[in-house]
Amino acid sequence: MVQSLWEKSKAQQAKSTLDELVYRSNLIGADRRVCNWGGGNTSSKTTIQDFRGNEVEVMYVKGSGSDLATMKSGNFTGLRMEDIRPLFDRDSMSDEEMVAYLGHCMVDAKDPRASIETLLHAFLPFKHVDHTHPDAIISLCCAHNGKATAQEIFGDRFVWVPYVRPGFTLSKMIAEGVLANPKAELVLMEKHGLVTWGDTSEDCYAQTIRVISEAESYIEARVSDEKLFGGPKHAPLASDIRRSLASEVMPVIRGAVSDVKKMILSFDDQKDVLDFVGGKESPRLSQVGAACPDHLVHTKVVPLFIDWTPDADDVEGLKTKLIEGIAKYKEQYIAYFERNHHEGDVMFEAAPRVILIPGIGMINTGKSWANSQVSGALYHRAIAVMRGATALVDFVSLSENESYNVEYWPLELYKLSLAPAETEFSRQIAFITGGAGGIGSAAARRLVSEGAHVVLADLNLEGAQQVAEEINAKYGENRAFAVKMDVTDEEAVQRAYRETSITYGGVDVIVNNAGLATSSPFDETSLKEWNLNMNVLGTGYFLVAREAFSLMKVQGLGGSMVFVGSKNSVYAGKNVTAYSSAKALEAHLARCIAAEGGEYGIRVNTILPDAILQGSAIWNSNWRNERAAAYGIEPEQLEEHYRKRTTLLVNIYPQDIAEGIAYFASSRSSKTTGCMLTIDGGVPAAFTR
Repeated sequence: MVQSLWEKSKAQQAKSTLDELVYRSNLIGADRRVCNWGGGNTSSKTTIQDFRGNEVEVMYVKGSGSDLATMKSGNFTGLRMEDIRPLFDRDSMSDEEMVAYLGHCMVDAKDPRASIETLLHAFLPFKHVDHTHPDAIISLCCAHNGKATAQEIFGDRFVWVPYVRPGFTLSKMIAEGVLANPKAELVLMEKHGLVTWGDTSEDCYAQTIRVISEAESYIEARVSDEKLFGGPKHAPLASDIRRSLASEVMPVIRGAVSDVKKMILSFDDQKDVLDFVGGKESPRLSQVGAACPDHLVHTKVVPLFIDWTPDADDVEGLKTKLIEGIAKYKEQYIAYFERNHHEGDVMFEAAPRVILIPGIGMINTGKSWANSQVSGALYHRAIAVMRGATALVDFVSLSENESYNVEYWPLELYKLSLAPAETEFSRQIAFITGGAGGIGSAAARRLVSEGAHVVLADLNLEGAQQVAEEINAKYGENRAFAVKMDVTDEEAVQRAYRETSITYGGVDVIVNNAGLATSSPFDETSLKEWNLNMNVLGTGYFLVAREAFSLMKVQGLGGSMVFVGSKNSVYAGKNVTAYSSAKALEAHLARCIAAEGGEYGIRVNTILPDAILQGSAIWNSNWRNERAAAYGIEPEQLEEHYRKRTTLLVNIYPQDIAEGIAYFASSRSSKTTGCMLTIDGGVPAAFTR
């Protein structure tokens, strides 16, 4: 049940009406049962001094494109009420007129564009107003008998407004309904949400929670677990089986939904999802329509529901149903667009954003992991709404045309335009071995800086986790994750790719970088030393590349592998027979894979660095002493020794290799494969021939 989160001590820290509005808004957004991600809006009216020193009445309202849970004072827009109030006397106003007019009412031109529903707040004669999308209220507003049920709950304390798309007309209807009912304490917006108000911010918030609680109590008294979603039809598979199947089918899904642009996937098997996908009525309910207009841009009108009987041994049958289901979904979406589009509309990708699989759970798609999570979070809300609406009678939604007009509504699309522009590696997933080391961590940061999601695979799990945490702190949740992996262990490599698939959906870029190095004269090189180099630098690179190759073929999206070789791949270094031989193996292995990968769009290229001392576990081991001994110098003289032997008289750093990796992984080298690029400052003995 929804609970009040208001804390007087925290509220009293607010130094202004706007600060208190921020606090109230963050509380509302903190509980997604109260308000959708990115949805809802709040306002407060107060007086301030304008630039002339005059007292003016101002309404602060949520700015477009922000989220109540995280917004700060800069995400609100201040508007002069004396400019807005006259609009109430108008009979009509188009969206374009409204947006332009409100732009002239802003106290500060630097504020964000005001919410689509600004006039809803302005026309109501109350100091503080909340518009939210609570699960319980939308259940009521999307129930077949919603208005009649609302009368049982709220008596004559509510105003019921039939569905009208947000804007001037809806705002005026709400205000007129409230003014006509002196007993009104709330507004219920059919198929949309709730409006409440108060004399203070605390009163307004308390009223929002109180109204939701009344609806929740009424609905929960009527929910029957035995009859939920028509009663259970399919039980969930065991957790480990669900995850195993999801990891196998997600690359198939990713390939099928990425025909226009690549998509990032996420997997969800929370209890409410498993209950829903296993319900007898769920296939029908899922196709009724969106639970709330705010969902449409992120979830589309309906999800893809896979008609599959859960069976741990039927992964191939599930893959077939997914491929066929996604293809049919895209055909139906294109037809939906053709039936409803207006001149100038540009169709989104036709693939589903939400895929429901009995026994397994939900798979979401998006241009990023975070974006896929938004689709998933909103569908959790849809499930909650259907749960409540069917407990009352049945679930209803917008008509197809109404849904389309919201999904492609310019004022809704404006919010999407506020997102940062996509960059070179947006929508791409990079798997980096040796991710905790100098080159691996530098490559990860370089790729993430241009949009990639990265997997840091390393025996040093703690080090890889630290790099991932630093990346996520800077670029956002789950842009990177760490996995412990021994490149010489076939099962460990396969397990790491399964974890990558279930986390992001697949892989696009492989950085084969994990390594070690030993040094000894040839006649003193033991079989153990030889095998160690061959296992890590040869077999390890082979296993990592082979599993990636198979995964890329399943996706059908091409891919890029970048091998981090060495100057010694082409140069016979002194006292490094085992290491040099293994590095030569890597370079030729890359060319062999490139020869086979071309028909699948898989490119394989090699970087040949030299003497990357910074952040290197190899150079911080006995290798430093061994190489210094080979050159007859002290270990601390190595860096200067390596600088002086280059024609450019420079040292090479991890960031330099990361630039080479980024180049080979990028579209700039889209027609290059089987190539070797030296980044060594110019060591003549290692010039490629």
